[in-house]
Amino acid sequence: MKKFSTAALLLALASASTGFAAETDKVLNSPRCVFKPNAPDQHKVVRGDTLWDISGKFLAHAWCWPQVWGMNRDEIRNPHWIYPGQIVYFDRAAGRLRLGKPVAGGGVDTVRLSPQIRTEGLGKDAVPAIPSNAIEPFLSQPLVVGENELNTAPRIVATQEGRVLLGRNDKAYVRGDLGDGTSFQVFRPGTPLRDPDTKAILGYEAAYLGTIKLDRAAQNSDEAHVLKVVSAKQEMGVGDRLLPVPPTPILNYVPHPPEKQVNARIMSIYGGVSQAGQNQIVTVNRGKNEGLDVGTVLELYRYGETIIDRTEKDKPRVKLPDHQYGSLFIFRVFDNISYGLVMQVTDSVKVGDVAKSPE
Repeated sequence: MKKFSTAALLLALASASTGFAAETDKVLNSPRCVFKPNAPDQHKVVRGDTLWDISGKFLAHAWCWPQVWGMNRDEIRNPHWIYPGQIVYFDRAAGRLRLGKPVAGGGVDTVRLSPQIRTEGLGKDAVPAIPSNAIEPFLSQPLVVGENELNTAPRIVATQEGRVLLGRNDKAYVRGDLGDGTSFQVFRPGTPLRDPDTKAILGYEAAYLGTIKLDRAAQNSDEAHVLKVVSAKQEMGVGDRLLPVPPTPILNYVPHPPEKQVNARIMSIYGGVSQAGQNQIVTVNRGKNEGLDVGTVLELYRYGETIIDRTEKDKPRVKLPDHQYGSLFIFRVFDNISYGLVMQVTDSVKVGDVAKSPE
């Protein structure tokens, strides 16, 4: 999987033109998008850094930096990269960040970055935008599927020599329309994902079992296809379903608030656990249909419970305010469901918590 674009931090906070600087001033003077009062003078980029981490060392809210861009984020494909060994330093007089590298004599050779597009090859050693290893399996495995998708998907009807479970290099016999596909992912129908508000089932979080490849196509309609197990994360068996292997995504993550107000709820925590911490995966009950896209940042709130006000005679019910405790980075979006990576949090994430647009 290719690395993600990471130099946007510098691009975002540089002032390359009057209009660019004006937009930067407008955003950085807001109460949400400001430099930390204790921001360091500089930061030397090391292997293991992420764009989010570097931004967070200087900005009160790491997700704020793309808002100062003077161009549409969809137009930015391959901006500058940030590499280990380079130095990001805070020009306090100008209120800007600059990118540099050490030079002989102990000084720093610095440049003010302008919003130009880098057209040469992608840098394999560049630091990623977010912790990519936490989400890579979720980029190519469609773990959220609709009910109809599973009902109509090809299925394993028998196994090699009647084995109960299949492993690597074993053969599976499959019925169903394979289309033009030759490589498939195998899933087991899983837990329904219910909207915490409406209780409607929005999809199913199917368990990913591995990959399987066509060995011999059926010769007529009453014959089974023969497929061979290429990789097995879990053992496969009769009844498990096949979906085509999707193309590997090439994504440049640009964190940004949603374009319209979003008020979502946490539906599930991957792995079936009851609580999540930083760098864990959760699902929310909003997706493309509600305006979410890859890179959307939402803020996490503990849902304020409704209590009885016992200080009043008629004991009215009163809702306590939601408590903000962290942020969520949306990295994969379906029609009505999205996967998010939990970023900085001061409390554990629980099913039912609120994820909404930054205020």
